[in-house]
Amino acid sequence: MPKDANKQTKSSKDKRHFFKDFKAELKKVIWPTPKQLVNNTIAVITIVLITAVIVFVLDLTFESINTYGINKLKSAIESSQNETTTNSTSEEQNAIENNENNVNENQTAEGQEAGNVTEENGQE
Repeated sequence: MPKDANKQTKSSKDKRHFFKDFKAELKKVIWPTPKQLVNNTIAVITIVLITAVIVFVLDLTFESINTYGINKLKSAIESSQNETTTNSTSEEQNAIENNENNVNENQTAEGQEAGNVTEENGQE
């Protein structure tokens, strides 16, 4: 039990010592006069307001630039999609025409081969 009693007294002495030191340190602080306090407060509020105005102006500027930029990008994408659609449509038409030409050429070539085969059969 003596250890517990010793700890409690030591703990209370530490607390008292802490608060004594705390009070001594606060006495060493140089507190501002009311005039300094008002001047510093006005300076801080002024700087905060100026910074807020600058951020607000920058926000509006970037928002307008972004809106213009996004609209320009949208129109560029739409025009490129229209060109792609037109190009792909014309490419599809060209591919269909090429396929038809190939089919016609193949039919013609097959017809000629069939004629050659019958001529060869007739010559034998």
